[in-house]
Amino acid sequence: MPNYRLSIATACLSGTLEDKLAAAAAARFHGIELVESDLVATSWSPERVREECARRALTIEVYQPFRDVEALPPDLFAAALRRASRTFDLLERLGARTLLVASSVSADSVDDDDLAAEQLHALADRASAHGLRIAYEPQAPGRFVRDYPHAWRIVRRAGHPALGLCLDSFHVLSSGTDSAGIRVIPGEKVFHVQLAPLFPSPALPGFLAHALSTGYDGPLSLEALNDVYRQADPRQAAIDGMRALIALQESAGAVAPAPVRERLQLSGLPPAPALGGHVFTELAVDDISGPAVARALTALGFAHAGQHRSKPVQLWAQASARILLNFAAQRTVTPGTASICAFAVETADPEASTRRAERLLAPVLPRLRRPEEAELSSIAAPDGTAVFLVRSESWLDDFLPISFEDSGTGITATDHVSLTDAVDDFDESTLFYRAVLGLHAGATTEIAAPFGPIRSRAATDASRRVRITLNTAPLRRGDWAPAIPNPQHVAFLTEDVIASARAMRALGAPVLRIPDNYYEALDVPPPLLAAIREHSIMYDRDEDGAYLHFCTEMLGARVFFSVVQRLADVADYGSVASAPVRMAAHRERRLLSLRDTRGDERHDYSLAHLTALSLSPPELVDAAAEAGYRYVGMRLTRVTPQEPHYPLATDPALMRTTKVRLAATGIEVLDIELARISPDDDPRDFERFLEAGAELGARHVIAQLPDPDRARKIDRFALLCEMARPLGLTVDLEFPSWTETPDLNTATRVLRGADQPNAGMLIDLLHFARSGSSIADLRQLPAEWFHFVHVCDAPPAVPATNEGLIHTARFERLFPGEGGIDIHGILGALPPGLPYALEIPRATLVAQVGGKEHARLAITAARDCLENAALSTR
Repeated sequence: MPNYRLSIATACLSGTLEDKLAAAAAARFHGIELVESDLVATSWSPERVREECARRALTIEVYQPFRDVEALPPDLFAAALRRASRTFDLLERLGARTLLVASSVSADSVDDDDLAAEQLHALADRASAHGLRIAYEPQAPGRFVRDYPHAWRIVRRAGHPALGLCLDSFHVLSSGTDSAGIRVIPGEKVFHVQLAPLFPSPALPGFLAHALSTGYDGPLSLEALNDVYRQADPRQAAIDGMRALIALQESAGAVAPAPVRERLQLSGLPPAPALGGHVFTELAVDDISGPAVARALTALGFAHAGQHRSKPVQLWAQASARILLNFAAQRTVTPGTASICAFAVETADPEASTRRAERLLAPVLPRLRRPEEAELSSIAAPDGTAVFLVRSESWLDDFLPISFEDSGTGITATDHVSLTDAVDDFDESTLFYRAVLGLHAGATTEIAAPFGPIRSRAATDASRRVRITLNTAPLRRGDWAPAIPNPQHVAFLTEDVIASARAMRALGAPVLRIPDNYYEALDVPPPLLAAIREHSIMYDRDEDGAYLHFCTEMLGARVFFSVVQRLADVADYGSVASAPVRMAAHRERRLLSLRDTRGDERHDYSLAHLTALSLSPPELVDAAAEAGYRYVGMRLTRVTPQEPHYPLATDPALMRTTKVRLAATGIEVLDIELARISPDDDPRDFERFLEAGAELGARHVIAQLPDPDRARKIDRFALLCEMARPLGLTVDLEFPSWTETPDLNTATRVLRGADQPNAGMLIDLLHFARSGSSIADLRQLPAEWFHFVHVCDAPPAVPATNEGLIHTARFERLFPGEGGIDIHGILGALPPGLPYALEIPRATLVAQVGGKEHARLAITAARDCLENAALSTR
């Protein structure tokens, strides 16, 4: 265990105080900094807070903040002392010993160090009467006291034993003051140390070493106020915080003097063993994507070298570059998609690497194996990728060798693996690879990609044998571009990229074609330019050397391979100028391939909540992932008193759990429902509903207008649109045939009257057919009105009553192709490429097979009707 107590400020975490304490304890913190706003917001008494902390083996190291107390006029200082007296009583009830006092930002304070010292002395005198201490913190926003040398002069002048300093790495390093000066401060006058290691600065280890060189032996507290972490699951954020603190102590030990270094040595934390390179990369594939990837590997010169003894896993190899194709991966694979699900690195000591991972709170993954099979250790990265830790090549014995003819094309090894994270997970993944594997994380590079910025960061070991690049699209939530979700690639190393390209071309490799315009601007010798142009090789150079690379087209929607040659000592991965060229070429080729194989019939699918309303939102997400949907629609409001209600807008725990499942599966929320505005409803009552949708990452809101007053419903619909627009939401009007907005023409008048840029129309095939709306009229409407479509079928006979219409809509719809709706006619009148949201409630079938299986049956039937049938006619 660490020789220093570790604590975390509650302000770092999301949720209620109860959530934060549970998260801190789960991450093995010893204590907390209790922030005033968290205490104010809880219903627990101070005594209850103290008890709950004790129950979780947490101490309250500091209560904070107390503001604007020094260098004040006498009347304001007297008021500050009265506040302090109440706060001291509170600290005694909490069982806390230290009050953090931030340097004053008050416009009434004066630039008078003597007065500040005098008043802080008086405050400390009162604190000591309660057995308490004052930790004075210079903060960057302070009016006069902004750095630690200034604060130390005041504390020293005050000369009270109950008055000391709080040293916050963020404020110290951002002030530009040399942290080496901290060493002259006596350790007994440093009362508290705050650290922000989640966003490390190169100067941070030195700051910590200097702070501990004073003799300080109090807690090391994490205080990193960041919007991403304050909205994330508090448990994971706390784990990240603990991981970062441990890694910081390790880094500080490398620069600290010997006595401090000894105290920073963490028991149970082996140093990161030396890494020897990439051993294999494993792709999760299915019967559609697997053969396509295998064909590409064959054309790249790889051979199918082995078949796993007990699992449907193929080994493909060329020299020391190895790819595993797993046809039964545990991770959910969208049909037709290939995905990097694991990779292995060579480590000098797998056992030590595993112990290190466990100590850093990285989950060690269970692995089913037969007695004769190799025992491999693996840990889970934040995105779920399994990282295997391998010392020898005994794992190859698990594969039955397949005789093959060597058609090598010059590939010698795996150069790097490139992964894409959601923007909220980008820093978490970097921390994982930096702390757990001991990789060095480089600076973040921003690429001006064709569809919005891409951030990229590389993590490498000291020898540059293991290279991992992490990427995120902050605005597109991971997608490079439409139809290319969360791309990944494996880069192979060659000593002669032109010879490799020539050999692969002869084998029919699906090399991505780079536009001629790219080569017009290159300043390279003509013979080299002609060769790289011929083979679509890209050329980048920096001060260390040149980087030449080419890549395949997308394989299985999101994965591609590249082949690279590094000249001299180049450590780059391609320039920010060439990456957008490659992305645009990938996008263009991907669209062409979709058009070639599926034409205009290719669509993403969403699981509408009404299809499986018995499933809670987290269960709905899991069901969608397992069945192969891309999206879900979530029902946030109860439409009838009898149906289940999932109050995502008001239940933080349910919201957190749902977001965790969305992040874990990659499923996205397409829409939320239902904003049903009757004559007695006020659109403003839907404010929290809209905010919850935005928090879930939804894109659209389904609205209904059962209001006979045309002017009123137009005004209210317009207001709802105005409320939704700043949240990035469209409002899509649905027209059930039994409501006062019953058909296409009425809905059209509402949209034209509201005249809102984020207004849309939702075509539900059942409602459209039952309302008698015209397909010809539908064709005439603006394409930008339509964002997705509700797909289902229904019996040909139309119920004669509203009750019958409602019953069919909510309980007895049919799978596409089973009923009498002109599905292809209606869909053919809509813009191409809309997501198909399957809203197919079938109460009897759900009762028989369950909501999850019903969701799977629905998408299977929809594909058979809408895609396979279309392909068979071509």
